[in-house]
Amino acid sequence: MTSFSGDDLHGSRFERVDLTDALFWAADMRQARFRGVDMTGVVMRGVELVDARIDGDIQVLIINGVDVAPLVNAELDRRDPDRRKMRPADADGFRTAWKLIERLWDGTVERARDVEPGLLHVSVDEEWTFIETLRHLVFATDAWVRRAILGDPAPWDPLDLPWDEMPDEPGVPRDRQVRPTLDEVLAVRHDRMTSVRGVIDAATDGWLSSRTAPVHGAGWPPPESFQVSECLLIVLNEEWHHRRFAERDLDVLVTRGA
Repeated sequence: MTSFSGDDLHGSRFERVDLTDALFWAADMRQARFRGVDMTGVVMRGVELVDARIDGDIQVLIINGVDVAPLVNAELDRRDPDRRKMRPADADGFRTAWKLIERLWDGTVERARDVEPGLLHVSVDEEWTFIETLRHLVFATDAWVRRAILGDPAPWDPLDLPWDEMPDEPGVPRDRQVRPTLDEVLAVRHDRMTSVRGVIDAATDGWLSSRTAPVHGAGWPPPESFQVSECLLIVLNEEWHHRRFAERDLDVLVTRGA
């Protein structure tokens, strides 16, 4: 165990490090940035949390004795009632959710077509570009529908883009330098969305509650068995949130273009 006491670590970068069970005592963490970190089980006491921002999967977040996660989810549902449709409990609910995803993304893509093409490769606030977002959704579909559900051990397209913190896996593409056009990436994207629609259109309540057969070989997800509905819920979650992020960043890009 390494101990830092009284050291000036201002501006330090911790990347792919294991800080499990680490202790931060009287530490100055103003303006710190945390990206793609696992903070499960973190306990903070005596902290000053002022003008902070947290975006992510929040479950059981107790602040001053109050679990605020349900309050946050209720407020997000109030702001956008369609968000509730991303938590379907039966086959008809999944079909409704996917039709909504298709409609919403059609509108977002049309907005992107009005943006100068070069800006679709520009990152806003160090987030994925619009093109990279579409590429990541191709990966999500390949991982959770084509691999986990349909059993293809290597469904990847060269444009697939895993999330940044995923360890490299043999055979899984991760080319951050390629710059496909919007139409090039949409061709792959539409193919994958058609795959999802085919799976969901054929779904039954009983099948959704069944489990997948483990798919062996390098890739993601690992060779485990998953409930089918869990796989599809992951895809819906990815589609919903990344479209929201894309719309947020398009607002900035449109302003830059103007």
